[in-house]
Amino acid sequence: MNDAEIAIVGAGAAGLSLAYQLCAAPPGRTCPSIALIDAAPEGPARPPERTWCFWEAHDGEFDTALSGAWDTLRVRAPDGTAVVGSPAPLRYKMLRSSAFEELVTARLDREPRVRRLAAEVKGVRDVPGGAEVRGVTAQGNPLTMRARWVFDSRPLRTPPPARTALLQHFRGWFVRTDRPVFEPRLADLMDFRTPQPAHGLSFAYVLPTTPYDALVEYTEFSRAVLDEHAYDEALRSHLTHRLGVSRFEVGRVEQGVIPMTDARFPRRVGRSVFRIGTAGGATRPSTGYTFATVRRQARAIASAYHRGRTPVPPPPHARRALAMDAVMLRALDSGRVDGAAFFTGLFRTVPTERLLRFLDGRTRWDEDFRIGLRTPVRPMLRTVAELPWLPRLPGDTTTTPPGDPTGNERKETPR
Repeated sequence: MNDAEIAIVGAGAAGLSLAYQLCAAPPGRTCPSIALIDAAPEGPARPPERTWCFWEAHDGEFDTALSGAWDTLRVRAPDGTAVVGSPAPLRYKMLRSSAFEELVTARLDREPRVRRLAAEVKGVRDVPGGAEVRGVTAQGNPLTMRARWVFDSRPLRTPPPARTALLQHFRGWFVRTDRPVFEPRLADLMDFRTPQPAHGLSFAYVLPTTPYDALVEYTEFSRAVLDEHAYDEALRSHLTHRLGVSRFEVGRVEQGVIPMTDARFPRRVGRSVFRIGTAGGATRPSTGYTFATVRRQARAIASAYHRGRTPVPPPPHARRALAMDAVMLRALDSGRVDGAAFFTGLFRTVPTERLLRFLDGRTRWDEDFRIGLRTPVRPMLRTVAELPWLPRLPGDTTTTPPGDPTGNERKETPR
């Protein structure tokens, strides 16, 4: 006999979103019995608080928990030239993981069929009639739980083989200045006035919440992470030399790594075992955005379950989108395209709302084609011709991002 109908391993964005959607049952359906297994409250597997960013229409289900929202976005070229656009009817939104967890937990606490457990999961395997989760509880006791279906969001120990494997790594400061320097209604999505690496790109990211307060981040797309000193120097330089801020206080600090790879992530790894979140390929390879994808995936899984179908997670991204991402990543990593010029050019020549839909994988093929014409066509075509001949190399555990970007990622990028 199973201990639960559904076991969810990991209570980050992916796990909580799935539990939330399963309990939002349509009329005539009830919430299944759910065991939500989270890491111990204090321990290395417990992710720190993070910031997630995404775009959607004005009225979203988590709007009451937002830390900020912006109707105007700006991208700055390396020479300082600004491209300003409105994503209407979309808005760019910022949500702290603690606020999201509080909102979802309040909903789950009203559902008696949901149990929350704190444990370090050691393994998940198929058994007759379902799957079994084994681990150690926060009290040090062995845990064995059976469920009809298990959804696992734990980060992979080794990344799948890939032709291109970059990292999006960042460090952010929540700063308060001594004078009004920020425009609260305007978010700097990508400011390329930062020194550019030989391979990949770098940019600053500014999300103001008041004229005095903002999240300021330094981000790189490259093969290896930096040390904290290098991030801090980049942040300090951007604040003082480019934003003209001489005096400021740093409150919270956040840092993270998001995989940018054309690896293939299997979503079904057993008869009754599925991977969700970044472990299941939810992170968009070309941008690092994940939060909106895990929400869509959670809705689809819940819908399949309530209709009596096998709740296999759907492909998080269309094949066409993944193919374009593979080309962009390879062109960027090979140095064939200038990353700063690439993204600045897209924002300069493509309407902001359409470009955000493109980055979300929600454009039509004809829109994709027209956007493709706005990129450096010759280098991109050369990369298209090269990709089929490139081997997929095993993942490098030394560059595996720590934690699970779906519950541990800072926000979404380009973010």
